[in-house]
Amino acid sequence: MKIAVTGATGKLGTLVIEKLKERTTKANIIALARTPEKASDLDVEVRAFDYGNATQMTSSLEGVDKLLLISGSELGQRLEQHSNIISAAKGAGVKSIAYTSLLKADKSSLSLAPEHLGTEKVLEESGIPFTLLRDGWYTENYTDSLKDTLALGTLYGSAGDGKIASATREDFAEAAAIILTTDGHEGKTYELAGDEFFTMKDYANEISKQTGKAITYVNLPEAEYAKALQSAGVPTPIAEFLAGSHTSTANGDLFNDGHQLSVILGRPTIPLSKTIAEVLA
Repeated sequence: MKIAVTGATGKLGTLVIEKLKERTTKANIIALARTPEKASDLDVEVRAFDYGNATQMTSSLEGVDKLLLISGSELGQRLEQHSNIISAAKGAGVKSIAYTSLLKADKSSLSLAPEHLGTEKVLEESGIPFTLLRDGWYTENYTDSLKDTLALGTLYGSAGDGKIASATREDFAEAAAIILTTDGHEGKTYELAGDEFFTMKDYANEISKQTGKAITYVNLPEAEYAKALQSAGVPTPIAEFLAGSHTSTANGDLFNDGHQLSVILGRPTIPLSKTIAEVLA
């Protein structure tokens, strides 16, 4: 059973490869990378995989039974790239595809949703059996800037009291590895989110609790938050995306209490408090 992973040198892809090595032999794993040299330390077979080179992608997918299509990082180009990958997979005879989509992609107001939903449609039309892994927000989306928050002493946002059921990349990576190495998942859509939820105010309070430093959450209108990000040096398109994602948070798009992720994992998801503690350590 040959399992291939796109975006294998990315943060999620690297973790998926490691989780797969815990569940199957290295000979069964193929890392697909645009720049193969960057994947040399993964200790598995590496194949070149350029999203713009259909011939190369088809060749690199030869002999692959299951493909994990990790959504690309180039906003606005992902639907075309994903469509190219799915076409190459069909040409190579890939037997099934698991795709890392977006939590509640068919209902979400997040600006990311249309490309994900479009990819889901392309998968459906391809005729290849597929599984949708609708991943929620990474906890690291918040904790990666934890030290900056501490230095500033204030947490800004425009998420209001919106609930966030995030999970770590490790949680999502392990779930993907389980799906890829077990049967019975084709045709299913999994809404994957953390067991616990928090608001931005809760997040600020947890930081305060663990550091002893009072961190307050200041909620701003979306436009003001975008301007604040820009003034901090964040490029305008990214600032507008981040501010918009906070509004979507307020709308409930990052919350799900179905616990499908922990069911797949067979354990509770990693709590926010632990991730914060690890960053602070």
